[in-house]
Amino acid sequence: MKMKKIDHIGIAVKSIDNALNLYKNLLGLEVTGEEVLEDRGLRVVFVQVGETRIELLEPLNENSEISGFLAKRGEGIHHIAYEVENVQEMINKSKELGIKPLSDEPKDGAHNTKVAFLHPKTTNGVLTELVEHR
Repeated sequence: MKMKKIDHIGIAVKSIDNALNLYKNLLGLEVTGEEVLEDRGLRVVFVQVGETRIELLEPLNENSEISGFLAKRGEGIHHIAYEVENVQEMINKSKELGIKPLSDEPKDGAHNTKVAFLHPKTTNGVLTELVEHR
């Protein structure tokens, strides 16, 4: 089991359309994907920076996964995601090491991935996402 690379950096925004003014119009980054994750209350857009992507996260409603984050902290870096070979194995290993996953099972993520998050209280204050590409 090992980490392959940084998969993406998640940035919580109030409006993806407004955020693209920076990422697409000023920096000239290419939009490589857009999805609506209804069950998680999210609209996500990916922009490519070299081998890494930036994931812009916009809430669809006040109960989305990032609504509380935006209300408490405002816009900004939400998480760092690492590509791994097997998310379930990483969840199991994290528990053995005293690193707390937010759930015992992976969830469906954007772009046909399986994902799990590790609690920031056990990851040096950084919400950490583990991503397995299918």
